[in-house]
Order: sequence, then C-alpha cells, then structure tokens
Amino acid sequence: MPVLAQSDEKPRLGLSFPEGFVWGAATSAYQIEGAANVDGRGPSVWDTFSRSPGKVRNGETGDTAADHYHRWQSDLDLIKQLGMRSYRFSISWSRVLPGGWGPVNAKGLDFYKRLVAGLHERGIAPMVTLYHWDTPQTLQDLGGWEHRETAYRFADYAAIVAQALGDAVPAWLTLNEPKTIVQNGYLSGSHAPGRCDPAAAYVVAHHQMLAHGLAVQAMRPYLNNGTRIGPALNLHPCYPADDSAQAVEQAHKLDGFENRLYLDPIFKSAYPEDTLAAIAGISPMADHVLDGDLKTIGEPIDLLAVQYYTPIYVTASGQTEQKHPLSKAFWQQIYPQGLYDILTRVKKDYGDIPLTITENGLPTPDEVGPDGTVNDAGRIAFFRDHFAAAHRAIADGVNLESFHVWSLMDNFEWQEGYDERWGLVYVDYATQQRIPKRSAHWYSGVIRDNQV
Repeated sequence: MPVLAQSDEKPRLGLSFPEGFVWGAATSAYQIEGAANVDGRGPSVWDTFSRSPGKVRNGETGDTAADHYHRWQSDLDLIKQLGMRSYRFSISWSRVLPGGWGPVNAKGLDFYKRLVAGLHERGIAPMVTLYHWDTPQTLQDLGGWEHRETAYRFADYAAIVAQALGDAVPAWLTLNEPKTIVQNGYLSGSHAPGRCDPAAAYVVAHHQMLAHGLAVQAMRPYLNNGTRIGPALNLHPCYPADDSAQAVEQAHKLDGFENRLYLDPIFKSAYPEDTLAAIAGISPMADHVLDGDLKTIGEPIDLLAVQYYTPIYVTASGQTEQKHPLSKAFWQQIYPQGLYDILTRVKKDYGDIPLTITENGLPTPDEVGPDGTVNDAGRIAFFRDHFAAAHRAIADGVNLESFHVWSLMDNFEWQEGYDERWGLVYVDYATQQRIPKRSAHWYSGVIRDNQV
C-alpha cells in the first residue's frame, strides 16, 4: 500500500466544522468493482451499453475498472489511512440477484457482507446505495423502469439486502440520481440504456420515485429505529441568466424539471403542478400515477443525500448559458456558491431534515510526475471553496452532518470511459497501483483537524 507523504496544504481558512462532523468519500459498484463475470454476477444495462460500439469513449467498459472486487481490503486500508470515517459505496443489484429477481447469488451478497465487516473493523461507517444506475439487463429486457413491475422488483431486492446487512449499515440510500437516468438514459441517450424517448423518460421518472418509496417501506422491518434511509438526489440550482421577468420564469420552469419533480413527491407527496402540466405535452407520465402512489413516494425518510456539481443559468428564451469557468467535464461550471444556495433552499422549502453531501468533485488532468507524485492543485482549490460554502450553510442553520467527496479513486466515468479522472487516489489501470494525489494528502489534513 502506498505510504502517505506529509500533507502539502494551502493556507487554512480557519473554518472549523461542528464536533462530530463526518468526512468521507464515495464510489459506485460498476465504476470500480470490475469482476463483471465473476462469482455469478449477472449483466447490467451498463455492461450492455459499454460493450455496444460507439457508446463509450475509446470503446472502454467497466469489465475490470479499478478491480475493487479483488482489492477491496487494501482499498479499505487506504480509506482508513486517509482518516475517513465514512465510506459511501453502492451494491450491484445484478451481483446479488443476477436475474433482477429470483434466487439470491450467495457469493455476491457475501462480498458486501465482507466489505461492511471490513469497514467496521477499520472504524469506518458504511453508507450503502442500493441502486447506482446498473439495472439488471434481464429487467431491462422486460421494459426496465418503463415497466411498473421494476419498482416492485427493486423493493424486493432492497428487502433482501436490508435483511442481510441490517443495522451494520447505519445509513441507506435507495436510488442514486433518478434524474440522471431520465435525462441521460432516456432523453439524450448518452447513458444506459441509451434511449432518446421523451414519452418514456417521465414514466421512468415516476417508476423510480415509486421504487424509492416502496423500498423504504420494504426495508423498515429489518432495521432498528436508529438506522436511516433516504434518497440521493443531484440538485442543480437554476438561476435566471439576467434580470428579465422572462428569464426568471424560465429558471423556475427548469427548476421544476431539475429539482422539484424529485423533491416535491418525497417531501410533499405531490408532483409540482406546473411541471406536470409541461410534461403532459410530451409524456403520458400522469397515466402511470395510480391511487396511493404519491403517498408511497412520500413515505417518511430520515435523511436526504445531496449531490452538487454545477449551477444552471437560463435565458429568457429558455436556453442555458455559461457564467463560470468549466472543469474538464464540459457540463460542469465551477461555482461553490451554488452548493450554499441549494443546501439553504432545501431547508427553506422542505424543512430541517438531516442532510449529507454524498457527491461533490471535479475531474482534473492528473498525471504521475517524475517523482511519483500526482499534483492536482485544481482539485484542492475546488474542495477548499466548496467546503467553505458548506461551512457557511451550517452556520446559517442547515442541518448538514457529513461530506463525501467524489470520488475516492479514479474510475470508469460512464460515457467518458477512463478519460476523466475524478479521484483523490490515482489509479494506474495497467497495474492497478493506487497513488494518493496531493488532494488526498490535503483532505487527510482537513479530516484530522476538522477544519478547512
């Protein structure tokens, strides 16, 4: 395992976080595990999509990824060495249930049992995401999220995993970014399953939200009162690009699609009426909202996981506009104030629910230098400013409990393959060597002192 050098820190801002604030990092199964055909794992939509010509940059797949399935113990050692107290990861649905339902794959479930036990042995709290975009291909063949039955299959899967891992996992996240499935998987087609079908997209949105509520109900009997459940939503503050009334109106409209379509049913048991009206012209989503669905979606949750990457600016004509510098990701404007704005907005509009940040980060052009180090100063500056924004939100009354950076290590970045590096830890994919970057050393100091 690599030895951590002394931290090379930027001057501190002198911002101390509350006692007990938890720092960690996040990953997802398909992006790091590899072992695509090992120990009975079934194929997911991302196996199919990434192996389809022209879908992923350089034709790359997650077949091997960062080989975490075989290297999990040394990876957990590295998490401990960095000082993290929480690790957010996802479970591969098709590793546990290769067909999406039916017999449990004991070897797949045992992997996650060992992972959770290994985290506890190292004093690290597991935070488990049940679904991070990797729908079992067998379910997709039957209609996937367009089919209502998939929501019930997901609830069955959630109950199986909750029963197996139970209270050893103090925090459970049901779905990761349902909006991304809608927008990238069914509108642009840039993600699995690669559809460009607006009519289907919002049916998929509703069935995912239903799956969330059904999963919360299904898991409760297997968990004690101290174990918490919630969704992980990527929230984008939507700002008018100018002061015109038209731009303000367009920003509110887009906010319905970006945020309220997912927040309102969870917290208010209702979809936003203006957004439903807009959807009615493009999708039969409303026909799929059956009696009792919204009550189920609004099943009380214990925490909300917020994922923030970028703001969106909307012009009077409804177009988007760039206002801030971009990262290596073409879609990401770097604007730390947006994190403060979305955190305080959630409290204002939806109440004082406990919040955790489960993704925040950026890709930088990382390379191993001649001295064997990786200097990613841009990532340090990014985190420093976003941590400061989170600190200000806490000072203004937001109940933010923890911060998980994206990502623990470089990984398979969906349609970008291995071209973008988002990790604190550099992965040499040819050798699978892990090299903590300069940002990892810096972050370790932040964790140690609970201060930015």
